[in-house]
Amino acid sequence: MPKARPRSVSVVALLADVPSTGQLGEAQAQRFPLEGEDLAAQGEAFLEFARYHVDAGRKVVALYPSWHSERAVRAIRFARGALQSDSVAAVAMDFSPLAMSLAADQLAYLAPYLPSGLVAALPAVLPEHMLAGGWLKSVTNLATIPISVRQHLGSYAPGSTFLAFSAPTKRVGRVRKGSAAANISARPVEPIQMLIARPEGHDIDAFNNQFTPAVRPVSISALPEQPLGAKYWGSKKYIEFVAFSAHPQALTQTVRAIRPTACVWCREPVAGLHCPFCRAANHPPVGRPPTRGADVPPPPARNTGEHVRPAWVGNDPGAARPSAAGPPPGAAPPQQPPQQPSPHAEPAPPGPASYPQTAPAPGHGRHHQPPR
Repeated sequence: MPKARPRSVSVVALLADVPSTGQLGEAQAQRFPLEGEDLAAQGEAFLEFARYHVDAGRKVVALYPSWHSERAVRAIRFARGALQSDSVAAVAMDFSPLAMSLAADQLAYLAPYLPSGLVAALPAVLPEHMLAGGWLKSVTNLATIPISVRQHLGSYAPGSTFLAFSAPTKRVGRVRKGSAAANISARPVEPIQMLIARPEGHDIDAFNNQFTPAVRPVSISALPEQPLGAKYWGSKKYIEFVAFSAHPQALTQTVRAIRPTACVWCREPVAGLHCPFCRAANHPPVGRPPTRGADVPPPPARNTGEHVRPAWVGNDPGAARPSAAGPPPGAAPPQQPPQQPSPHAEPAPPGPASYPQTAPAPGHGRHHQPPR
């Protein structure tokens, strides 16, 4: 029997001036602010970091903010070209700096236990399991989250307050009547922890009185202002927050939400249209991941001219209607069912699907070279 290919190992780097929150202890993504006068100076430290790990047989998952990407993209391309290797993956993250810092450290924590392809796929699903945003007095200069003309004009009204969310979905809502609960569309799984960052001296009383009780966190940690916070929120007066689940299995459930397939070229497990490492085109599976014990309806029957009773109508044999063409010649007339179903009866919904207990087995593999 052929031996199973060894699982690839990766390290995580964050190419932006985004300090760590310290919530995961020593499990932190390596930070590269990319400061310097030219490309060589900006990307030198990252190039040496990537060279060291690629030579050791590890892959590099390079994260960067999509709204602050120019230097990061150039540094990653320079590293891939200089090393002549596709073991460096460029992964964009499109949410606020504080949430990005937390997500990068979560990936660094998971990297030793997951294949490289899954680590690179997680940034797409991590925002779905957190509540991140900003408490703003004005959204006039907010360019990273879509706003309406009415919200833009409302920023000039005295006493206006807005909640701008970058995760789980991008949206902006106006805080009315001193209550922020109506703007919260989803909450992480309890218990909830919350991180807060704000400029020095910015008032936080209204935030604590109106927003914090709606989230119901069990703990709150205050952190220094993120260096890129003012650029993301378009204002120097803001309160940035991220609420996430402190449940022991929270990250495990996030990983199970991914449905990977093996890359057609390098055999790395991927979950998107393109492999983040070799950039080969892939075909992700359609639909949600299969679940254990789920009430999955059977595939549709072929069109044979007969009416087929849907599987979810019920188990009453009299629920199926006879064929429109009638019985064949010489056949006995069908017996009248004891009870006719009500024509106004609605079909019963399918039973609830249980959450998968094990993660889907991803494909593993080293780098393949095509036949020449």
